[in-house]
Amino acid sequence: MIAQLRGRLVRLTPPSLTIDVNGVGYELEAPMSTVYNLPSLGSEVLLLTHQVFREDAQLLFGFATADERMAFRELIRVSGVGPKIALAVLSGISVDQLRLELSQQNSAAFKRIPGIGQKTAERLVLELRGRFTSSEAVLTSSSNSIQNDVVSGLIALGYSEKEARLAIRELDGSVSVSEGMRLALKQLSR
Repeated sequence: MIAQLRGRLVRLTPPSLTIDVNGVGYELEAPMSTVYNLPSLGSEVLLLTHQVFREDAQLLFGFATADERMAFRELIRVSGVGPKIALAVLSGISVDQLRLELSQQNSAAFKRIPGIGQKTAERLVLELRGRFTSSEAVLTSSSNSIQNDVVSGLIALGYSEKEARLAIRELDGSVSVSEGMRLALKQLSR
């Protein structure tokens, strides 16, 4: 499975983009939140990915942050929600807003997103209600931003997102990224 891609951004026609990785062009689709934060064409880019295998296609989806990818993965686990609808949700609202709407059980917020009707909106709220308050929840404070950087660093070193999140659970919010990496690697070596 392809977990991330680092390469040169060679084509951008939202929501689709192509990254050239050592001469191989990877076509991805990304939520608009990721597309808006991409550098100019020809620049190097690093995207976390999720790969979907179907009978008729192999699809690759790209995300700027681990939180976006985690939210995408949770969304596609909902019955009746595929990758296209999950991208629409992440393009329509931020991960933080998604978390807030789910905690408030606000299905109306999802009905405003193109492609989502009343039943799908209610299903999203029902099935995702408790999932974004777990240890994989979106991290928003500045100390948690450091934790996100450590998780991204661990993923870049080849650890899974789950292993990385477990390794940072006990990190103090006052540590630097380098110190957090050192402590997380020590935790993973146990």
